[in-house]
Amino acid sequence: MTTAATPLPYSPGLEGVIAGPTSISKVDSQRCSLVYRGYDVQALVEAATYEEIAYLLFHGELPNQTALSTFRQLLASHRELPPPVLAAIQSFPKTVHPMDALRAATALMALHDADVEDNSPEANLRKAIRLTAQFPTAIAAYYRASADKSYIAPSSSPDVSHAENFLRMMSGESPTPLSVKVFDMTLICYAEHGFNASTFAARVTASTESDLHSAVISAIGALKGPLHGGANEEAMKMLLEVGTVEKARTWMETALAEKRKIMGFGHREYKFGDPRARILKRVGKDLGEQLGQPHWDAMAAALEEVMLAEKSIHPNVDFPTAYIYYMLGLPIPVYTPIFALARIAGWSAHVMEQMAHNRLIRPKALYEGVSFRPFVALAERG
Repeated sequence: MTTAATPLPYSPGLEGVIAGPTSISKVDSQRCSLVYRGYDVQALVEAATYEEIAYLLFHGELPNQTALSTFRQLLASHRELPPPVLAAIQSFPKTVHPMDALRAATALMALHDADVEDNSPEANLRKAIRLTAQFPTAIAAYYRASADKSYIAPSSSPDVSHAENFLRMMSGESPTPLSVKVFDMTLICYAEHGFNASTFAARVTASTESDLHSAVISAIGALKGPLHGGANEEAMKMLLEVGTVEKARTWMETALAEKRKIMGFGHREYKFGDPRARILKRVGKDLGEQLGQPHWDAMAAALEEVMLAEKSIHPNVDFPTAYIYYMLGLPIPVYTPIFALARIAGWSAHVMEQMAHNRLIRPKALYEGVSFRPFVALAERG
């Protein structure tokens, strides 16, 4: 039994600490599985769409055809940004990181959202749907402005999927059905993942009874870090540095000998392999074969083999996603914003869950500073 004189247990990084209950997703470290509201993520990736997953995360159940059609219409109707927000995004400095642009854009969206101060369940659901619909527009708008390309407006048709709409806005061209399907699969894998750093940041903000937009901005800030969302960008830069399949093993052996940080490998929750990485490795291999770019999967496999043999560390979801996005023609700086584009559904679901059963999140700190000492007057200090 803990007494007043006994220090409370401490876990660096809060590893293994239960911070609260949730019914949104389950990350099973022992079974290396991920479940969204009772459904295994692999089954969802194979048979569902991102819109169905967003609905599931928001409502707790998968939609029937009527509910899905209504939901798709809602998303399509909210894709356009308020004109002042779009104008501001297009005026952002071209050199800022797209995550900074998304963070600023989200703050601007809040200024133009009539529900921003309303924390009722109904208002939060409306805000969640709007943010889910508008994140792709904001990301694509900034990318094209920063690249001196003309703005591509989002489709207002519910027949154009979430994945297809984003790919169209990015490239200005109609993507192939294969590209849409593969991109949609990555969005499902990224949509939700328990009390990860960005989601926990969102829940902490929500626990103060702040608004959903503020909670999402907190999440964006956490996701920007390379130890969380930024890993997919760094993983692709690493693959480009490796260059060829033939160089992969030597590159990894040298990097490990030099104790370099290898991005795209290891996960706090999955010691025996990230289930999302297993899913997307297969997707990436098939995509590479169909596009005539099998070397990315071969290079990745060689790197994985050395890492597993030397360190017993498996790849995480960011590793295959990196080269999948590269093969889809997506620019590296938008990889982390795409993570946010997918995770906005999970973030919003957690904010709504936190607010429905709220208690202020306020952990204790383990003080390691100087022990008590008497105050010394200014004139007496040496």
